[in-house]
Amino acid sequence: MKKIIIAIDGPAGSGKSTTAKLVAQQLGFLYIDTGAMYRAVTYMAIQNNLLDDTYSLTDDDKKAKITLSYENDCTKVSLNNEDVTEAIRNPEINANVSFVSAIGPIREEMIRQQREMGSRNGVVMEGRDIGTVVFPDADLKVFMVAALQTRAQRRFEELTLHGKKAALLDVMENLETRDSIDSSREVNPLMKAADAIEIDTTHVTIDNQVSLIVNLAKKKMELPDA
Repeated sequence: MKKIIIAIDGPAGSGKSTTAKLVAQQLGFLYIDTGAMYRAVTYMAIQNNLLDDTYSLTDDDKKAKITLSYENDCTKVSLNNEDVTEAIRNPEINANVSFVSAIGPIREEMIRQQREMGSRNGVVMEGRDIGTVVFPDADLKVFMVAALQTRAQRRFEELTLHGKKAALLDVMENLETRDSIDSSREVNPLMKAADAIEIDTTHVTIDNQVSLIVNLAKKKMELPDA
């Protein structure tokens, strides 16, 4: 069967990261977490006190070179050869990542790197603008959604698992803010591609989400090239 590009988009906590990882595993595809890339840039901005001067992050001497790898069921994130996998999963990053990722030049650079990573077929890429901007011609596009309460509970459990302290109400408010920023930004806002298949994961198990997308992908992979 032919290799294809699968684009999975959706708001934070909709389940796209976990699902995308497992779909990639089952199909033997490369998994790319674009959200981790924007988190890494946000981490870089905070570490260098550049949140008030984020445009400078696109200067040649400050550009973030991000490398992603998948090891032991975990996406390893390297920022300019520094392992920032754990550092980018904290509330401070959560509170600022939507702001940083809304900066046009930063998105342009990240999209360039994302397209380079996904330049060969056999890729599952997840984020917020994969099916609309990064790979608008992706073979399979999925848009995942879930109720805010469900998404907040998932993110709260994720933070707890990583040893990060946060109140559930604060997590929910952060998600609401991120939803608003991501959906209303001028540059590549979060939106469902016209030809994307929407999956509401509020009451759907991870296994069922994965099975559904894998089956959809296999049907696409069996189709002859146009």
